[in-house]
Amino acid sequence: MRRHGVVLKLFVVTSILIMIVFSFVMFAEGLFFERFYRMSKIHTIEENMNHFAEQYKQVDSNKNQISSLLGTFMNENDASTSILNNQFEQINIDPYFLELQTDSQAVTILIPAMTLDAIPNGIQIGETLVVDGIFMDENDSIMQLIAIQQETEDLGQGLTRVEGKITDLLLPEKRSYNPLHQDALIYEALRDLIPNLEQYESRLQNGSPVQVEWIDNWSGVQYAVLIQSLKGNKNDDRYLFVMTSLQPVGEAVEILMQYFVYLTPIILVLIIILSFIYSRIVSRPLVTLNRAAARLAKLDFAVEPEIHSKDEFGELSRNLIALSQNLKMTLKELTDSNGKLHAEIEEKQRSEQLRKELTANISHELKTPLGIVKGFAEGLQDGVADDKRDRYLSHIVNETDRMNALIMDMLELSKFEAKVIQLKLRSVSITNLIQHVVDSLSHQLESKNLKYKLYKEEELFVNVDARRIEQVVLNLLSNAIRHAEENSVVTIRIERTSTKEVVIIIENTGPAITENDLSRLWDHFYRVEDSRGRRSGGTGLGLAIVKHILELHDSEFGVENTYQGVAFSFTLNESGGEQHE
Repeated sequence: MRRHGVVLKLFVVTSILIMIVFSFVMFAEGLFFERFYRMSKIHTIEENMNHFAEQYKQVDSNKNQISSLLGTFMNENDASTSILNNQFEQINIDPYFLELQTDSQAVTILIPAMTLDAIPNGIQIGETLVVDGIFMDENDSIMQLIAIQQETEDLGQGLTRVEGKITDLLLPEKRSYNPLHQDALIYEALRDLIPNLEQYESRLQNGSPVQVEWIDNWSGVQYAVLIQSLKGNKNDDRYLFVMTSLQPVGEAVEILMQYFVYLTPIILVLIIILSFIYSRIVSRPLVTLNRAAARLAKLDFAVEPEIHSKDEFGELSRNLIALSQNLKMTLKELTDSNGKLHAEIEEKQRSEQLRKELTANISHELKTPLGIVKGFAEGLQDGVADDKRDRYLSHIVNETDRMNALIMDMLELSKFEAKVIQLKLRSVSITNLIQHVVDSLSHQLESKNLKYKLYKEEELFVNVDARRIEQVVLNLLSNAIRHAEENSVVTIRIERTSTKEVVIIIENTGPAITENDLSRLWDHFYRVEDSRGRRSGGTGLGLAIVKHILELHDSEFGVENTYQGVAFSFTLNESGGEQHE
């Protein structure tokens, strides 16, 4: 068990609580059990005495029924009982009897207390007995028991022998001690208590029971004595005298205390073992949930706590699983949103940087032609020679055309960046389209003594916006002519790929581009050599426009250095239809 862990705390607290409860039970038993037992026993006897009094009223005139009632009461309450007259003297009643059925009649055998030892053990109804005794009535139906003959013996003088089958019996049962001895103690108890009972006579006459205690001087055993008035039909005073021993409870408490002394070590071991098992069972779900929560704290959502009980631990487990799933989903959404936000921030930063560069490049691009126009205009204003006038005007017109081309490219580029360009796709012969562009650039080719070669497998059709793709081919081919060496060849290849795409490659012969410049060719106003940008006549926006047009066509494009120059390439989706005009 981990120190300061919930298992150890639960084990210690449970063990201490059980030990406290066990100690309290032992203390309470030693202090209160005997008193509780006495009160409970006496209260039960008092209730049974009231019930006996009610029954006594009904059988007051029948001595046999009174005997049966008295014997039943003594057996059920394990108490010595007698009925007293108004002088608190015992009325001779034999509570135990046997009923025998002889050949001629039924005989009731009264069993005096002194002959109880003569009763064989275990006799039952239906057995046959031979009884010697003295008949007590004229009808020879009630006999005073003298002896029970188990073997044939001579009949004593003055006695009568009766043989019959037992039909009913009432014998001492459930008596803790020898009933003969206990019932004989009633005489001694009355002898000691009669001088004091007279003061309770008025109370007894009112129907209230009297409870006193008596101690046997010979054995030292303490007895509880209860006396209650019995009102019979003859209106003579009778009292029910009940005496029960209090020795069993005292002995039981002493033995119980000794028993607990020997049992305490075993109970302590059991407390420790059971507390440990209990603490482990109770805390196991909590430990499982704690481990799951620790994994959740580390954002580990792979393992979920498996507690299938229907109590609070099971509900907490299900809530943790739901929390884990929600956190996992939320974290994924947050990560995706964060990635998108990061990309948007980078795009905005890049756009801002491009905007600054664009502003600077526009200022630079417009500053030079404006300066040239201003210079020539001032020359004309100052009245230069007439032979230079036409040349100045020609330069002003050229620079104005250059600025107009720049502005038109900027407007075109802004439309692409604002994503307001809508393509008009149709099936077009890419071979015819490229051939048309080459024909329009024949003057530029001738001016640098360039030749071109067009390699094609067959006439291929592509699904494109013809005007935009023509603009792409025009820009790339113009760029290739502009940077090609004089007296070289510009190569154009049209090829079909295995993925139903058409690849167009435009390659010139000229100086290579550095790796750093290759990745920036598609940026606004970027030129490999700024010094030659104006001489070559480019605005610096052509490749940026090409990039936007090809992205709208979902094209894969790029540029690379070859062994003799630079090659631009891009792909278009092939179309199986005929060309649309």
